[in-house]
Amino acid sequence: MNPIISTMLITTALSCILILISFWLPQMNPDSEKLSPYECGFDPLGSARLPFSMRFFLVAILFLLFDLEIALLLPLPWATQLPNVIQMFSWAALILILLTLGLIYEWMQGGLEWAE
Repeated sequence: MNPIISTMLITTALSCILILISFWLPQMNPDSEKLSPYECGFDPLGSARLPFSMRFFLVAILFLLFDLEIALLLPLPWATQLPNVIQMFSWAALILILLTLGLIYEWMQGGLEWAE
């Protein structure tokens, strides 16, 4: 059998099996807490004029920064085939060092503490 066809058959069968398992395994016990909408870290049913915690947005921004880090470092294994590998590793190390220093700074300033 053609390797491409066999790969397609295996991936299709595996996908169908995982879809069927995902319908059978979860426990469907919705309660009022699970059915209520939740967005942006504050109660959506309350007044729109209440102040909200800026820490929620700080955590969201930190998540985006580290997500960006992964997007920047994702091509790293393929970049090892470039002629100047040392320069590629130095740029990747610089990105990681800058992000680590920023994380340490936020940690020391208490920006990652959720409870005030």
